[in-house]
Amino acid sequence: MHIDARQLDNGSLIEGDICIVGTGAAGISIALDWIDSGYKVILLEGGGFDYDDQVQELYNGKLTGQPYYPMKSSRLHYFGGSTMHWGGMCAMFDELDFEKRDWVPHSGWPIKLQDIAAHYPKANDILDLGPFEWDVDYWIKKDPKMVPLPLDKNVVWNKMWHFSPPTRFGTKYKDTLVNAKNIHLYTYANVVDITAGENVKNIQSVTVKNHAGRNHTVKAKYFILACCSIQTARLLMASNKQAPAGLGNDHDLVGRYFMEHPELKTGELWLTKTDELKLYQIEKVRAELAFHPHVQKELKLLNGTVALNPLPLVKNVKANVQTWNEDDPRKSLKKNQDDYGTAPKRNFFQKVMDKISPPKEEKSFQSYELYTRIEQAPNPDSRVVLSDEKDALGVPRANLHWAMQPIDKYTVRKLNTLVGQLVGAAGIGRVRLYDFLLDEKDESMPDFTSGGWHHIGTTRMSDTPQTGVVDQNCKVFGLDNLYIAGSATFPTAGAINPTFTVVAISLRLSAHIKNEKMGKA
Repeated sequence: MHIDARQLDNGSLIEGDICIVGTGAAGISIALDWIDSGYKVILLEGGGFDYDDQVQELYNGKLTGQPYYPMKSSRLHYFGGSTMHWGGMCAMFDELDFEKRDWVPHSGWPIKLQDIAAHYPKANDILDLGPFEWDVDYWIKKDPKMVPLPLDKNVVWNKMWHFSPPTRFGTKYKDTLVNAKNIHLYTYANVVDITAGENVKNIQSVTVKNHAGRNHTVKAKYFILACCSIQTARLLMASNKQAPAGLGNDHDLVGRYFMEHPELKTGELWLTKTDELKLYQIEKVRAELAFHPHVQKELKLLNGTVALNPLPLVKNVKANVQTWNEDDPRKSLKKNQDDYGTAPKRNFFQKVMDKISPPKEEKSFQSYELYTRIEQAPNPDSRVVLSDEKDALGVPRANLHWAMQPIDKYTVRKLNTLVGQLVGAAGIGRVRLYDFLLDEKDESMPDFTSGGWHHIGTTRMSDTPQTGVVDQNCKVFGLDNLYIAGSATFPTAGAINPTFTVVAISLRLSAHIKNEKMGKA
């Protein structure tokens, strides 16, 4: 059922078995898993079912460090969250992403890929990704025109991506959740504070508030914060009436290790003859050039991939960070779309969003843009902090300092150099690297480095509270009934868009609470 918290009597008490804060990919995926479970689920959304600029303003804050998207417009604050404008790109993490790598400080998860892998098939269905087939050979057999580049297989491999339609969670799953008898969805219910017991070992309640001046209290056996990385960290730090540094922050780790996926144009591939490179183009699936674990280890690289986009279609397109620069996300989206629309003959951005193949006469090209995406090395100085300024509901705003390290630039340069060497060795063409990669002494990322709108880290998973905020089951250290869902818990980012894994790890958390906690209650 659905309740508008603005219409409740002020000071209402809301009670349930489990309380989920946030209705993005993580929160909705968990809520779906609890339908008809016999437990009363409280699902809290700070906004409504549509964009509301007054609510969106609550996400505003200041930026320092590496240029980034405006805080107000980097996430969406209404039912469905940022799935309401995501592009649908999905891929799986690699085994290496979970390992402790001695050349990547602060790397290593307390779990392995197989701990999440069991939940990928269900996540695949939730995201409408089609066949659960992630091996390139399956797609080559299905379409012989998907011919891989003849590059050294000991160095690179073809990592497959699937494209969600994209699934808009707020549209597709609205009726299902509203009509579910045991799911109680409250809109306009912004969580502004978390109250723990006297010994600060468990959470007793959360306080919700809205612009209508209503304040309510929510009590539950278990609480799950399924906000984005920035807002989750903000809420924990702002809940400081019982713990001066905020809940879960005894070791000053909440808000630290904010990561994105640095994305940027890095060069051009010029082939000796025209080729449509169908395997690497955006349809229902595509491949990107990835680099084997032994190569990453030998060269001390971060994980990353290189995509191939037809150069004539994208050569005049600006970096996303240069066009997504309005506080209003609707205006930023339009500017971004308009810029992609300047590409000759075709609105390339719309092609990405709608999965429409280029017209036949545009399928073969001699030149392709190299577009590189890497994981960002974990950096404790890349962080979210509280501002002295408060929002309209009285919560300190979150400010972001996005900071990268020399290994980030080194990885971008080395990956593209490797592609150039492999292309030359194969005799199929040449690669031209862009000027910003030529000076090996320059360790800074350029101002046109974009992010994928992927907020990762800030409440990282670890074996101990000295090195992380949550344990392997995403429970906040020191608090018996508070969990965090989503990419805020990722210790490292992988080289892929996070949504697929966000849903999978959220389903794993859901199963843990349902089977290990509720089942024994």
